[in-house]
Amino acid sequence: MNKETGIGRRDFIRAAAVLAAGGGAWIATQSGAERTVWQLDPAKCQQCGRCATTCVLNPSAVKCVHSFEICGYCDLCGAYLQPGAKVRDSGAENELCPVAALRRTYIEQPFYQYTIDENLCIGCGKCVKGCGQFGNGSLYLQVKRGICVNCNECAIARNCPADAYRRVTVHDAYLLKTPPRQG
Repeated sequence: MNKETGIGRRDFIRAAAVLAAGGGAWIATQSGAERTVWQLDPAKCQQCGRCATTCVLNPSAVKCVHSFEICGYCDLCGAYLQPGAKVRDSGAENELCPVAALRRTYIEQPFYQYTIDENLCIGCGKCVKGCGQFGNGSLYLQVKRGICVNCNECAIARNCPADAYRRVTVHDAYLLKTPPRQG
């Protein structure tokens, strides 16, 4: 057994066989310990943009997530519109997202629903930063479990200036942003 990783030769060979058969990424943990995965803490994230450029995957496994319970469904959404946009419409010149992953759908005056197209999202955090500066902070970044290969040495975690990445148990794989409790 390797003293540093706690992984035995048999465990390693079994994992290699699973990978060779196309079974996905293997999560190295100590024998008997609960499996862990990388996750981004939305309370620590500074939206520096490194998630989009540092992930070993292209596009990044980090995606924007929307907490609908917190959202104000604003017509003048700081996450959707470029600061100083002359008109509040969905023209590309007015959108903050560089890849148009944030979608705006009219509900009724003055409310709009905002959804994220995960296939387009690159995890740059521009919409998250805009929502936090000019809104209520309903958008945040998370590592998507179905996309992440769970590198044992996550490149994003190593380069995160806010130290916002940490290992969490598989059962708690998402660190959710919820509305503040009243009372």
